[in-house]
Amino acid sequence: MNLIDPGPDKARYRKIAARGVGRTVCAGRPALRVAAGALEVLAREAFTDLAFFLRPGFLAAMRRILDDREAPANDRFVADAVLRNAVIAAEGVLPLCQDTGSIQVFAFRGHRVVTDGRDEDVLAAAASEVYRKRNLRYSIMAPLTVMDEVNTGTNLPAQIDLQAAAGPEYRFFFMAKGGGSSNKIALFQESKARLEDAALESFLAEKIRALGVAACPPYRVAVVVGGLSPEMTLKTVKLASAGFLDGLPRRGSKRGGAFRDAGWEERLMALARATGLGAQFGGKWLAHEARFVRLPRHAGSCPIGIGVSCNADRGLRGKITADGVFLEDVERRPSRFLEGARPAGPAAAVAVDLERPMEEILTKLRDLPVGTLVKLSGPVVVARDIAHARLARVLRDTGDVPEYFKRHPVYYAGPAKTPRGLPSGSFGPTTAQRMDGYLGEFMRAGASLVTLGKGNRTAAATEALKTFGGVFLGTIGGAAALIAREHIVSSETIDFADLGMEAVRRVVVRDLPAFVIYDGRGGDLYARAR
Repeated sequence: MNLIDPGPDKARYRKIAARGVGRTVCAGRPALRVAAGALEVLAREAFTDLAFFLRPGFLAAMRRILDDREAPANDRFVADAVLRNAVIAAEGVLPLCQDTGSIQVFAFRGHRVVTDGRDEDVLAAAASEVYRKRNLRYSIMAPLTVMDEVNTGTNLPAQIDLQAAAGPEYRFFFMAKGGGSSNKIALFQESKARLEDAALESFLAEKIRALGVAACPPYRVAVVVGGLSPEMTLKTVKLASAGFLDGLPRRGSKRGGAFRDAGWEERLMALARATGLGAQFGGKWLAHEARFVRLPRHAGSCPIGIGVSCNADRGLRGKITADGVFLEDVERRPSRFLEGARPAGPAAAVAVDLERPMEEILTKLRDLPVGTLVKLSGPVVVARDIAHARLARVLRDTGDVPEYFKRHPVYYAGPAKTPRGLPSGSFGPTTAQRMDGYLGEFMRAGASLVTLGKGNRTAAATEALKTFGGVFLGTIGGAAALIAREHIVSSETIDFADLGMEAVRRVVVRDLPAFVIYDGRGGDLYARAR
């Protein structure tokens, strides 16, 4: 018995021209022959579409937010940006997100399907070819020692999850999973006591608030209660958050199969609205959809998993049958979801000239209430995880940091590869919390007094911002193609060139939209959610 049967496949497919699929005979019975070439074509097409296109259902959800007359201006501003980002990405040059994700394939090979046995290697190599030839980002780090790492430069290795299935078909689910949304998947080992109505709702309310906005909402939130093992629970969370398990039954049975609960999905949506976090900068649309899956469990444990799919909602079905090779259709004209839309966003924004001395920039920003939209023009320094680690080492060794780290705002980001003729590849913020461990010591040295990124920050970071009068600004997560096209004037590497996408850059921006999240005086846009 398959405990997690995804149910009827209602996806709309397009046929892909590919050779290497035909009928054969195995052990005296009819079978489907699938050559490596067919797998290669399918994987290449899938990861190309995942980088540049979205499914129409997700785009329709963003349009619903735009049309929601009760949605705050900030929610509608984000939904509008996500749709405009999709229009630019659909040109096939700038990918949807700067984090073009790790390569993940869930495959279900029918028992009457014959291959040469190299399926995992073939799928991984074909997907990697897309990362090499298109303007995507290599994000995979290979460990050399426990502490030392190096970028593999291929976006490999890939995660290929291949399992047996019945029948003469080969089915797939392809994902390009970014680090931000992966970081929000969590497992909680609970007990039977949690399976009480009020107790479960209270627990989920706390965990949904804790999701924050760093993983680029509006989210599809998934909760899974039960599981025969921790890994079963977490795998179900991932697949449910991507919409792969939408066809599950709507009620349970004594056999123990998985099912979706529509009532709890409505409650999850209500809990998400109640956080006040909104679609990144306060509001009601933290989530655009919810999935609640109940699994069987061992009597002595009750695992609960929670996760999200971000607004780079990248998952596609594929299949190989006797009729050929097929891939789930994507929306190739996303502009239609903007037709007739009302103007979105705050009525006005405060212009901030980043060419001015840092003290003047700080004075202007500190005077603005949290939640204020600003438009930034001028130079910023782009640095993220590994660059921060190196700069912290420089500070400890020399007692100081480079002047550029003091003179300019610091933008936590790591762009995708730069297309020919453009100043930058897809460019968007990364999760600010990952830099929080460095913030206090940098600010004490007169650096990082104005920072940009996404998401809420830790208590230690907010205390440092208040102590040193620093300001944190939130830029839109999930609009990387839009930012690259409309707001990046120039980009040059100024330090640590060996780090590739994590090198320190000096980037000049024009009218870059951002919101005041922490104002340096104790003001906090996300205080209500806490």
